[in-house]
Amino acid sequence: MDVLEKAYDLLSKYPLCDHCLGRQFASLGYNMENNVRGAVLKTTLTMQASELAAAEKDLEGIKRLKILATSGFSATAQQTLKHLKKRSPKQTADVTCYLCDGKFDLVDNLVEKTQTALEGYEFSTFLVGIELPTTVEEREDEFKATQDIQYGESIRHEFGRVLGKALAKAAGKEAEYLKPDVVAIINPFEEKIRLQINPLFVGGRYRKLVRTIPQSEWLCSCRGRGCSKCGGTGKLYPESVEAYTSKPLLEATEGAESFFHASGREDIDARMLGTGRPFIVEISKPKKRSVDLEQIAAAVNAGAVGKVEVSELHFAVKDDVRHLKKGESAQKEYRLLAEFEKDLTEEGLRLIEQKLSGTVIKQQTPLRVVHRRADIVRERYIYKLEVKKVTLKRALLLIRCQGGLYVKELVSGDEGRTVPNVSALLDNPAKTLKLDVLNVIME
Repeated sequence: MDVLEKAYDLLSKYPLCDHCLGRQFASLGYNMENNVRGAVLKTTLTMQASELAAAEKDLEGIKRLKILATSGFSATAQQTLKHLKKRSPKQTADVTCYLCDGKFDLVDNLVEKTQTALEGYEFSTFLVGIELPTTVEEREDEFKATQDIQYGESIRHEFGRVLGKALAKAAGKEAEYLKPDVVAIINPFEEKIRLQINPLFVGGRYRKLVRTIPQSEWLCSCRGRGCSKCGGTGKLYPESVEAYTSKPLLEATEGAESFFHASGREDIDARMLGTGRPFIVEISKPKKRSVDLEQIAAAVNAGAVGKVEVSELHFAVKDDVRHLKKGESAQKEYRLLAEFEKDLTEEGLRLIEQKLSGTVIKQQTPLRVVHRRADIVRERYIYKLEVKKVTLKRALLLIRCQGGLYVKELVSGDEGRTVPNVSALLDNPAKTLKLDVLNVIME
């Protein structure tokens, strides 16, 4: 393929700006933008046409110069025609590039609009996304097919690269393709900007020191509108671990909304002790990202003194949430105070340790939660179980097990839905009085 003749052939059929002509040869040559390629092609074609026109009575050169002056929008070709005392065709104002409609001329204006839209948002990295009318992409596809374009680049890709470079230079920020803080979605043809502000994730561990608050906010059946049942609050419980940890982060980042993620959960009447349970707070549309996590931890602990404590706050990423959810089945350590109907014997307690340590437990979804969870049988492993007698009818159980085991039902048997269980092994019905989570062991 003769590149110059191909370029001239395209210009003889369509008006093309420097960007759109150069883009058809994007994979030929390196380290230059398409507008530079297009300008070089037009300049070289003008020189060739000028050489032809210099020959006596050679009209081909004049014809080529006129095409370059009109379809190529070449000021050099226009000046060359003037120098040769040939009339340059009148360029009408409504003639624009066939492929981009002259929208590459709006790059600086679009960048300025994007910066204005981003005012008020703190970010370190960004990505530019491009929205194009269907007609534009269909026109380009047809153009490539009919003109046998072999070395071209898509108009979407070029707009993204050109606008991305221009925005990086203007804003002094870095483009990030995998996990940008913000995405500016630009429609060059409609001159519209749409922002996607990606969430901020903050992880840590929490300890719940009381038995009266849930992990997550529980909305009332009024769905948060407020009624007599919830006292107009829209919540069944006025406090939660989620509220205590999320509110200071939401305020500091000036985000729109928060979402609480944790590695499993404990019952409302269970404490979470030890080093705490891993959690992540997701803040949507944050305006500030460089917040002081030590100050936020202090604010959480001061606001929830004696109830909830947080530690090890750190910035996280979306992948950490997935890892956290997988950690729901991580090993857990529990301390449980059980009460029995009949007196306990040392022989019976040792039997429990022997039968339940290193054992797979089969549990059908407990009756107390079956209304909101699938009614299936789960298998969970107990690594170790130790029992200490406290009174004639009470014992303390220390349990190290696979996450997801319902330990209250391990004690009661849940009407035979958990097998084996403490009550059945001792033929002595039992119930849980107090439960503490001592450790969540994450890899």
